[in-house]
Amino acid sequence: MAVAGCLASSVVWLTGSTFAGPAAGAPTGRDALRVLQLNLCGSGIAGCYTGRSVSTAAAVIRNERPDVVTLNEVCRDDVSALARATSETFGGTPVASAFKAAVDRRTNAPFRCLSGEPYGIGVVALLRSAAAGHRTYGGVYPTQDLTDPEERVWLCLAPSGGLLTCTTHTASTSTAVALAQCRYLLDEAVPAVGRPAGDAAVVLGADLNLRAGGSPSPQSCLPPGYQRADDGARQDVITGPGLTLRSRTVLDLHGATDHPGLLVEVGLPADAAH
Repeated sequence: MAVAGCLASSVVWLTGSTFAGPAAGAPTGRDALRVLQLNLCGSGIAGCYTGRSVSTAAAVIRNERPDVVTLNEVCRDDVSALARATSETFGGTPVASAFKAAVDRRTNAPFRCLSGEPYGIGVVALLRSAAAGHRTYGGVYPTQDLTDPEERVWLCLAPSGGLLTCTTHTASTSTAVALAQCRYLLDEAVPAVGRPAGDAAVVLGADLNLRAGGSPSPQSCLPPGYQRADDGARQDVITGPGLTLRSRTVLDLHGATDHPGLLVEVGLPADAAH
């Protein structure tokens, strides 16, 4: 498929907060990023859980050397573990990471993995500059499937002088709700975050639970000027104006989770590469 249409991939370009250093971005002089999307099915509750997805993800990071990793269905401690794996892969280079827990409607508290750790979404990225600052934004979607106890969330990181990076895992129980969540994120949340972030270029990596070629299509939640790439199923990478989708690889994770790994190269605007 054409790069501007539907590639197999999902991506997030991050600056984050919980592992090391205050900001992240493109390595100096680079005009593109290698980004890796993973849905780890890590809660321990779902039938797709194998107990192998985190170690498999670490192996993929070592082999593929992504600059950025986007994580769905992940426990908080596993985000930290994969941040360490990323840093070690690059010889101890500082990385940034962030995590946002889904909400359990029954308790109004973080949804939890079987291990007791908060469960949700996360991002990991190599640091661009230890001197630059960043802010983290996130929230619970105003539209939810009330039959599902898991309330879905979104997460964005806004680095100084870098890309606005977002991730989400929208509703799996209702395509109408998933579409509404996607539209809210791109039409309302991202613009609201982008203004104080200096209208930075935007990239979203996600499991949108909107099937490629299905109805509704993930294409229908894109604002004008945005591009989408998908894995032929439910994972997407969406880039805002100024960014490009260059190439993709679908990675076989050998049954460690019920999703493939998605590796994509994202072209950066000129001012983000220096």
